[in-house]
Amino acid sequence: MVLASEINTSKLSDPDILMVERILVTLDPFIKARTDAETTPSITFAELYAHLDNEENAFLKKFEAIDLAELNIKIPYRGMVDPPKDLVAIKDQRMVVKGENKKLPTQFLPKKVYDKYLELNATMKKDLGKGLYVESGYRSAAYQLYLLLFYMKNHDYSLKETVKYVAWPGYSEHGSPEHQAIDFINGEGINGEYNTKEFEDLPEYAWLTLNASKFGFVLSYPKNTDMTYEPWHWRYEGVTNSR
Repeated sequence: MVLASEINTSKLSDPDILMVERILVTLDPFIKARTDAETTPSITFAELYAHLDNEENAFLKKFEAIDLAELNIKIPYRGMVDPPKDLVAIKDQRMVVKGENKKLPTQFLPKKVYDKYLELNATMKKDLGKGLYVESGYRSAAYQLYLLLFYMKNHDYSLKETVKYVAWPGYSEHGSPEHQAIDFINGEGINGEYNTKEFEDLPEYAWLTLNASKFGFVLSYPKNTDMTYEPWHWRYEGVTNSR
């Protein structure tokens, strides 16, 4: 175990910031190619590390070995597993945002979760005349590590702040097929990212609170808990009650 003091989790040292930026530059062509091929969610650690030199590899290994107690992570550990082989690609999701047509990037879900999402969405459309799209589905632990590095710049290179918004690899429900998370967005592009209440006020959200459990989905981060409230973030736990 690497001592936490080797990396300042409140704010990275200047050399460590430069190393993060260097790794992102190194990985950029690989991530772009996988993005173009619509396969970023299934990136493995072996593939990620294969594109880095020895110094970059050593830094990431040190980074991964940080004492997580120092980060005060409150969400449950969900495990580090290989990407499932039955991922279903969700393509051509189109919205109309302020009169402009928008297409979401291709998303992925394990098949059993995808099937339940289709059931949920079909019933919502029948009840409300509209449904919800998958803005974010499955992503591997390795891709989660890349995203953590990528978004650190938005939080002044503080790991303690970044993990409040981007889960540490192994803790993200987006990478846990047995507790698979979906981040929903509605047909007008409302996802709650910048205004939580905007999503909370949607009829689609009210419908979810009444009906999502019938399809096996639960709200991961409700109000009045230690976690940040995310009304758009629902995970699949399986159907436990009959309709």
